[in-house]
Amino acid sequence: MKNFHTAGASLHRLLVLTFLLILAPLAHAWELSGIKTISALTRDQQLIPIGSVEFKPLPNGATGFKLTMDHGRFSDHFLSMKEFKCLESAEEVLCHVPYPYKTPGTVSDKDYAWLENSLLFLFKQPRDFGAKLWNGLYFRLERDEAGLVGLPQAVDLNLISAPPDDLLTPPYNAAVRDDVTPEAHWITRLLIR
Repeated sequence: MKNFHTAGASLHRLLVLTFLLILAPLAHAWELSGIKTISALTRDQQLIPIGSVEFKPLPNGATGFKLTMDHGRFSDHFLSMKEFKCLESAEEVLCHVPYPYKTPGTVSDKDYAWLENSLLFLFKQPRDFGAKLWNGLYFRLERDEAGLVGLPQAVDLNLISAPPDDLLTPPYNAAVRDDVTPEAHWITRLLIR
């Protein structure tokens, strides 16, 4: 009878340990809160920290965000009569295009549109003069176990050259974005960790 109780206790401990091991990763899962680093992943797998985003819960159940770009990582370019902060390589220059209008500044676990619209870039060849606003990049955010991954999509930045009719609706919805091959650009992904 003693062996039966010892075996039962061992089985119970094994089940509890297995249960805890399964729950452990869930307890440390990435959350939409606090300050997270934004990094650009290059084609040659270099990770360049370019800024941060701070997530804060709001009373209405949404999550507010504040984006801060690290301008020390960018170089200044004067393109088409406007100054841009740009990431440079020998093959391509990507310039951050801050969304120029007031936004709600909110996201949710299922909707990152306002953050995506705040992470707009234009691209150009290093030899090109001026900015071609139809060469825009939008990074569509998806959740993974470590945070958010931004996948590049092509957009025309001329869409935001004038204020949209509805300032509460993000302008770059799926209908105005086109998928691009991630390796087509020097920056292949944005990572928020």
